Amino acid sequence: MHHFDVETLTPGRWRNGGGATREIISRPVGAEDFGWRASVADIDREGPFSTFAGVDRTLTLLAGDGVLLTSPGVFERLPARTGEPVPFSGDLALSAELPGGGCRVLNIMVRRAHWTARVERVAVRVAPPRGHAGVFYVLRGRWQPGENGPVLASGQGVWWDEDDSAPGEGVTPLSPDAVALWADLTPLG
Repeated sequence: MHHFDVETLTPGRWRNGGGATREIISRPVGAEDFGWRASVADIDREGPFSTFAGVDRTLTLLAGDGVLLTSPGVFERLPARTGEPVPFSGDLALSAELPGGGCRVLNIMVRRAHWTARVERVAVRVAPPRGHAGVFYVLRGRWQPGENGPVLASGQGVWWDEDDSAPGEGVTPLSPDAVALWADLTPLG
């Protein structure tokens, strides 16, 4: 498993100036057409969301009062609450409203023809399935990957590829208040 700390990742400003993204990982590395991608975004102002044709997205609010996503004729004002994953098609033309100001979100994106993603909030040990990739992000409490991995706190996590040895390791809660997000990424075909 590969460790990350969001605060040590370099933020890249959005082209429209509405926020910044800290990329956790994009697979394959350096490919323009990623298979899957995980990032944390700070949304600073209201406006349009970028579209990603052929991509399924799951957005999970990490901090702030929320982001309201709107796509006329498809859905209106889909709220994102802290720690609640919200899946949607990257093909949608969305606008974001920030009723309480800026916020931070975890963004999981998968190329629809090659991957599927299931993102869920967890408070128990996670054992990644063999042959799956994944991202594990700590919301609160302490967690440990494997028997000897570093203890993870809020804003930290691990990711793994489908050919890594992650299934044998798992991630275990170490404190009673432990809550995390687990993105299980399944290759198709």
